[in-house]
Amino acid sequence: MSFLSGIMLGLSLIIAIGAQNIWVLSQCMAGANRLVIALVCIICDASLIIIGVYAASELQQWLPELLPWFTWGGIAMLAYLAYGSLRRAIKGTSGLKLENTIKVTWWKTALAALAISLLNPHVYLDTVLLLGSIGALQENPAQFALGACVGSIIWFSSLVIFSPKLKVLLNSTVRWQIFDFSIALILTFVAFQLYLVT
Repeated sequence: MSFLSGIMLGLSLIIAIGAQNIWVLSQCMAGANRLVIALVCIICDASLIIIGVYAASELQQWLPELLPWFTWGGIAMLAYLAYGSLRRAIKGTSGLKLENTIKVTWWKTALAALAISLLNPHVYLDTVLLLGSIGALQENPAQFALGACVGSIIWFSSLVIFSPKLKVLLNSTVRWQIFDFSIALILTFVAFQLYLVT
């Protein structure tokens, strides 16, 4: 159960993140070095997820009174992300603006992916604090962390494989509205589950 929860929450958070996600989608769909982007993003996400889950587990042992605060912070963050997705779905303000990408070397692409991944404050809030605090509440934190990492692998691998088709599929405001609405439902469901265990 912890493994499946990790996959579901990991996927929904990756999809809901703004700057990193839009950059990765636009670069992959425009034909950039997709494999390099995917590998860098997976390694960054997996590292931060593992750090977050085990750091939260240590905090739970040493400072158990802090964990409820992280949990309520996680619920608030999930609710905020769900609200943002629902608002975009209602207004129809999502979508990608694709431009022709200039071909650059793989290491420049890797540096850009590192920057967009590690200089984005939402990544730390989501992967370290949010996933970490939820992971610490699981029966098996290691399985939850593994599931969240698998979610990251699924998402970024899918971008590499399906980006040409996604370029056509997501080139529609209505489809993006459905996409955002689905993410809002998943995040709300996870927030409610987290509330039940507090």
